Amino acid sequence: MAGQIPLDWKRGFTLDFALYGGYSKGAISTKRSLSQMKGMFADAAAYERALQAGDPLVYEFYELGAPETSNDLAFGSSIVYPGKVGNEYYMTKGHFHTILETAEVYYTLSGEGFMLLENPEGDNSLQLLSPGNAVYVPPRYAHRTINTGTAPLVTFFVFRGDAGHNYGAIETKGYRKLVIEEPDGKFQTVDNPKWGN
Repeated sequence: MAGQIPLDWKRGFTLDFALYGGYSKGAISTKRSLSQMKGMFADAAAYERALQAGDPLVYEFYELGAPETSNDLAFGSSIVYPGKVGNEYYMTKGHFHTILETAEVYYTLSGEGFMLLENPEGDNSLQLLSPGNAVYVPPRYAHRTINTGTAPLVTFFVFRGDAGHNYGAIETKGYRKLVIEEPDGKFQTVDNPKWGN
């Protein structure tokens, strides 16, 4: 369970939601530093150069350990920090849900960026993340949060409690598309030269 917060999953509860650091007390925190993102960025040489300069925190997320049932909702917050590896923006690893037919909602609290969506058949889209925007992730779509701004990108997410996370497919094949920064400072979506390799 989530430590000091009295979480009554049967009768309801209220929590003090803190923008940075997830929840004020007891949330389960997962942090991903650059060294834990090996193979996620297309430019392997740029990744190695960035890693030699240090091992910065790329993103972190906080969740409450919801009951893993279809009747409960898992929720939490995600923070993707600003930065790039080569010309590719910092991002989450991204995942499918273990129960593939699961949808998810992300609500942007602060920062700016995009949600990259892709289903197993190859359909993909890029959805804007900006304060006050909600992104609906349909069933069967992998999703990755990408920070294209200069401040932390903070989102609130919710999905069914038993959905699970499947990172393996993304770690093995990657996404078909990348979001990169052009020399003029604007973002562009391009094909991933490493996809499926």
